[in-house]
Amino acid sequence: MTRRGRGAPAAPDDTAAPDHTDAPDDTAAPDDTGSVLLLTLGYAILALVVVFVCVDATSLYLAQKRVDAAADAAALAGADGFELVIDDGEPRALLTDDDVGELATALVGQWGGDLRVVAASTPDGTSARVTVAGTWRPPIAALFVPEGVALEATATSRTALR
Repeated sequence: MTRRGRGAPAAPDDTAAPDHTDAPDDTAAPDDTGSVLLLTLGYAILALVVVFVCVDATSLYLAQKRVDAAADAAALAGADGFELVIDDGEPRALLTDDDVGELATALVGQWGGDLRVVAASTPDGTSARVTVAGTWRPPIAALFVPEGVALEATATSRTALR
């Protein structure tokens, strides 16, 4: 190393590394420009698939609630179709399978859609049991969602005279 005095120009240091600006830098990070774009695209597609499956799951839930409500309403209509009978001076409501089926089918027919009455009966003469079925179709076709799901609901309604 050369000593310099006041006003003397600095001499090059022999121990210092030479300054090569055109040499490649081995410590630089690899170029990730293309892989970040692919990761972003992959996450966007995954997010869309999750949204589509959630929309289909919500639609399935609402369709099952619709079938449940139709079965409840049909059972209530069937239970309201009783015939008043007097046994030993006591009034009692009497239901028949034919009356329950007729009233339940009429109500479900007005409900619309692909709902249908599968079974309608009275197990004890005072209750109406109705089974309603339908088919759910997904509103958005997704990879992990089936084309259609059969839905079914059974409801019971009881007639009581007081």
